Amino acid sequence: MVKHRSLLVSAVISAVVALTAGGTAQAAPAVPAPDAPAAAAAGTAGCGKAPGLASGNHTISSGGQNRSYILRVPNSYDNNHQYRLFVGLHWRGGTANDVDSGGTDGYNWSYYGLRRLADSSGNNTIFVAPQGNGNGWANPGGQDVTFIDDLLRQVEAALCVDTSQVFAGGFSYGGAMSYALACARPTVFRAVAVYSGANLSGCSGGTQPVAYIGMHGIGDNVLPISSGRQLRDQFVRNNGCTPQNPPEPAAGSRTHIVTAYSGCRAGYPVVWAAFDGGHDPGPKDGGGSGWQTWTSGEVWKFITQFGTTTPPTPPVQTGVNYKLTAQHSGKLVEIAGSSTAAGVLIQQQSATGGLNQQFDFVDSGDGYYRVRARHSGLVLQAASADSGADISQQADTNATAQQWRVVDQGSGAVSLVNRSSGLALDVWGVSTADGARISQWTFTGNANQRFQLQRA
Repeated sequence: MVKHRSLLVSAVISAVVALTAGGTAQAAPAVPAPDAPAAAAAGTAGCGKAPGLASGNHTISSGGQNRSYILRVPNSYDNNHQYRLFVGLHWRGGTANDVDSGGTDGYNWSYYGLRRLADSSGNNTIFVAPQGNGNGWANPGGQDVTFIDDLLRQVEAALCVDTSQVFAGGFSYGGAMSYALACARPTVFRAVAVYSGANLSGCSGGTQPVAYIGMHGIGDNVLPISSGRQLRDQFVRNNGCTPQNPPEPAAGSRTHIVTAYSGCRAGYPVVWAAFDGGHDPGPKDGGGSGWQTWTSGEVWKFITQFGTTTPPTPPVQTGVNYKLTAQHSGKLVEIAGSSTAAGVLIQQQSATGGLNQQFDFVDSGDGYYRVRARHSGLVLQAASADSGADISQQADTNATAQQWRVVDQGSGAVSLVNRSSGLALDVWGVSTADGARISQWTFTGNANQRFQLQRA
């Protein structure tokens, strides 16, 4: 591992410079993120039949390209048992083989040391190492997310996978790709592990909760620890955790500090591990690095805490009329003037008991809903994909600008995120005044973007 890591530092620096200069790799994938958290365990098509894939190298067509991955199936594979699945992502300049083989540390560091731990605790995990184009994960147009989609589809058709136990993790560029998967596929990945990552592979969606563990060195001179904190803080918000500045070790201490955030939604923990070191997936306390690192144990403990899940109750029900009260102001969302005309804007107003302050939710599929005004039968639509764009009522065409992801904020409150723009319903300027405009803005989860649901 030490040999591989020493070779990749200059490669990562080059990659970061290239990304900064070109900008194309920063583009978010143009694929929507479903709404609901991870699905309950279900027997995939591969359950109960002879395995359709064996350990080794495989190729797949994805997005008009031939892509490849390495698969590790447990030696004691039982087609009637549903297995955990871990997607191990390589760093810039690394390869799928580096992840699978463990590099110079061999088996002990295979899949960041997790394969060894899995083998010693029941041999119940399938591992897969995808190969990135150009030995990286630029993810232009979401093509790498699509590749992982296609890969999972192939593996699940051939093997018996517990769909509530799918995880991803990686170092550096692989950490960036793990973060991109958490953003774009929150209903697929139960948790992600980000070793020294940054936002290099984009973040399509990025509003739904996903269990998250991040590790970063305070002296990282390739991807500064500030970049890792930014990724972490996004899921602190998404998971409803109590914000904090977790302690980090002092320079020269050669120690690490692990912090589990408090207040997170049940089943969606966030853990942050800062260490006194540089750009390294395998730091050791006291100095040096290698497969004896503490990171393997922390990640394994994190991902194995999740048992088979049951589907959560959706935050809204169809066929039910709701009032939506802005948490910061106590005012209700309404169609201005009780108009039934298309194009009329929404605003906040004190409760009147009018039908123009009541809405129901129409299921659009894929975890999205249209929000329909009871008095007019028209649905809420964003005027454009721009921040600050108006929200008006329009005839129901099921266009993406009329589809909203309902983000459960707990205690009966939700946020509404537009499918077309990725922006959230927002009371303009955090105003508490009657008649204040409601538009769309970058999703923060703040009180002016949280609306209490009450049955009408």
